[in-house]
Amino acid sequence: MKRLLLSDGRSLAWREAGEGPPLVLLHGWAMSSAVFSEALDQLSSRFRVLAPDLRGHGASEGGPGYEFADFAADLEEWLNALDLRDAVLGGWSMGGQVLLELYPAVRKRVRRLMLIAATPRFASAEDWSEGLPGGQVRAMARDLRRNFRKTMGEFFALQFSGEEIDRGRYRRIVDFAVRQGNLPESETALAALEALRRGDQSGRLASIECPVLVMHGELDRIVPAGAGRYLAEHLPHAELAVLSGVGHAPFLSRPGEVFERWRSFCA
Repeated sequence: MKRLLLSDGRSLAWREAGEGPPLVLLHGWAMSSAVFSEALDQLSSRFRVLAPDLRGHGASEGGPGYEFADFAADLEEWLNALDLRDAVLGGWSMGGQVLLELYPAVRKRVRRLMLIAATPRFASAEDWSEGLPGGQVRAMARDLRRNFRKTMGEFFALQFSGEEIDRGRYRRIVDFAVRQGNLPESETALAALEALRRGDQSGRLASIECPVLVMHGELDRIVPAGAGRYLAEHLPHAELAVLSGVGHAPFLSRPGEVFERWRSFCA
């Protein structure tokens, strides 16, 4: 792990491998950069792959707030400190919403974007049907307070719901993606979940000028595939890839196929 001392005295940690054009990967809610362990290994022969831990996640220190703007502010400082240029930025799940928040501040450093199992609005509303019902999000927060680790385990398993995934493969994923990273503190996870419940970034889409790959699993039970279709329809320069038989984590379910698509898009 590498570390940067931020201007407010906190440290931001990241994993890095390879040389070449920079490819930055942002993890999802309550996860860490460990989820991209295979991506760093498989893509580092062609790219300089960097996977930061969001504040309060993995090995990065927490902060006073966990809104999308707070996560984005840390990443803006980090990108500027590393002076990354012509970068491809990829965001998975909540990382995609952080990416939408971050983009205006770093657009001159960005060549392309990838939004994987991402959404402009996590929770449903009267004018938005492609999200989780608010009651389900509140129930999840209640369960996190009652039994944090059990609820986190159930949430991780939900990412593969409906898939035909080998049990041995699933155990390997849990080993590197969960056990080799650090779960956030429960209050950090709850604060970030509340940001997800309230967030709406649909108004940001029209201003994204660069090409965007929108990748979604057809079976996603956390962020419905309709959210990915909405992104593709409302981003000015988007291409959509919907993977059949795949849930919320395409790069874990079908790493070979997904990484090849990333290589092609990032070239």
